[in-house]
Amino acid sequence: MSVTIPQPKNEPIYSYDKNDPFKAKLKDELSIQSKNIIEIPCIIGGKEVFTSTKKLVRMPHSHGVILAEFHWAGEKELLQAAEAALKAKRSWENISWNKRAEIFLKAADLLAGKYRMKINAATMLGQSKNAYQAEIDAACELIDFLRFNAHYYSKILTEQPLSVEGVNNQLDYRPLEGFVLAITPFNFTAIAGNLPAAPAMLGNTVVWKPSDTQALSAYYTMKLFEEAGLPPGVINFVPADGPLAGKILLNHKDLAGVHFTGSSQTFLSINKSIAQNLENYKSFPRVVGETGGKDFVFAHPSADIKILSTALIRGAFEYQGQKCSAASRAYIPRSLWSKLKPELETMHSQIKLGDVRDFTNLMGAVIDERSFDKNKKYLDYVKSSKDAEIFLGGGANKEKGYFVDPTIVLTQDPKFKTMQEEIFGPILTLWVYEDSKLNEAIKICDETSPYALTGAIISSDEEAITELSCELRQTAGNLYINDKPTGAVVGQQPFGGARMSGTNDKAGSYLNLLRWLSPRTIKTNLNPPKDFKYLYMLDP
Repeated sequence: MSVTIPQPKNEPIYSYDKNDPFKAKLKDELSIQSKNIIEIPCIIGGKEVFTSTKKLVRMPHSHGVILAEFHWAGEKELLQAAEAALKAKRSWENISWNKRAEIFLKAADLLAGKYRMKINAATMLGQSKNAYQAEIDAACELIDFLRFNAHYYSKILTEQPLSVEGVNNQLDYRPLEGFVLAITPFNFTAIAGNLPAAPAMLGNTVVWKPSDTQALSAYYTMKLFEEAGLPPGVINFVPADGPLAGKILLNHKDLAGVHFTGSSQTFLSINKSIAQNLENYKSFPRVVGETGGKDFVFAHPSADIKILSTALIRGAFEYQGQKCSAASRAYIPRSLWSKLKPELETMHSQIKLGDVRDFTNLMGAVIDERSFDKNKKYLDYVKSSKDAEIFLGGGANKEKGYFVDPTIVLTQDPKFKTMQEEIFGPILTLWVYEDSKLNEAIKICDETSPYALTGAIISSDEEAITELSCELRQTAGNLYINDKPTGAVVGQQPFGGARMSGTNDKAGSYLNLLRWLSPRTIKTNLNPPKDFKYLYMLDP
């Protein structure tokens, strides 16, 4: 392997249209996984560990169907995972960087080939993603993470300090001292794979606590890493109760860092716990988090109606709005509302909701009953309010699956509850502002939400785009012009936000990788002095 790994290209996306030969293969894999219940153990130090407590993986869109039983780690298993990570650390970090990178590059190749249908199908069935959403997530994005991370790592290593005559200076890019705790979400298989893999590639060892509602695709991702040659103990797979994992692992003296994606409240709790334990750690833990969002679409009066309506529908309803980047609030000028309204009605009427094994459906179910109940509570609130109304959708039914209709709320209050709070479901709220009060609307957009993850500006006026981008500069870590506020691509749009949306360490870029390294400066004096006296002292 060369000193610098060439920049890869993004993995091509399978369309699964009628002419795509992989469509039949994906359907075959869906059928196989739908009919077979598998057992998922913890994997600690390379060994399968079976516990006394098991939980079920159900299809969200057909919750009577069980896909897997997975073993739930307790205090003993969590401590074993930490010890396994620490035991594997010395040998893993002493492997050459390119050998570590090769393992994850092999994993990318395996995912592009033999594992593609398996992990895509598991993501569809276990997380209720349609075929396209699963493809761009579980296959393409995870492949891109692995390949681009290897490239960025090789580039980081070439960044060296100035050496002058008689002195050689070097930066030794060490992994962190201790283990990294990766806590991953249900909604993106790629994120769940990247959070443990990125620190591991750089020589760290990891305890991985996946979301229990993503256990199936997470398990196949772990098996992918193992088949690629990942040594035992480098990543330890332990589905577990979040509060228990926090109690055991956040208090561990050898905690080196936390790589987190999830709710803002959980991340606040993690930070508080670490702050209270700082004097007990061997080193100050690195804390990297990507959390919630209340992502906006701001339409200028010059916006193209087709572009705007497509951005709203796709941004709000793809993957049932269960993206931290999903369009959740929109600001519409009065002059466009009469044209936008029928366009939204037409597009909304064409959305199909149901089992993701039916490839004509755009939407599946929300992830579980807890999420369903939360979404329904917001719908009921809107229906009982005098300040808002259901414009489109508004239904919810959990008899067979956890289905929430794609819903558009129209409010008279720009600070209405559903304009401010993260819902994590297919509910979009619109506020129509007066064209003459554009500047006021911009200010309201900036100040309404505590989050700053993604946002979109829809406009045909270049000067307006520049002004809006400037005025809304702090409202989003990822800003989209004339597009939906979702769909960041590794290597193209490094992802992350600030305010209550996280630490903005930009997954999918070299910036994230730097957080998992602890550089050591090494100076070698090629002509070391042999007398303590300086020249000025020789001629007083």
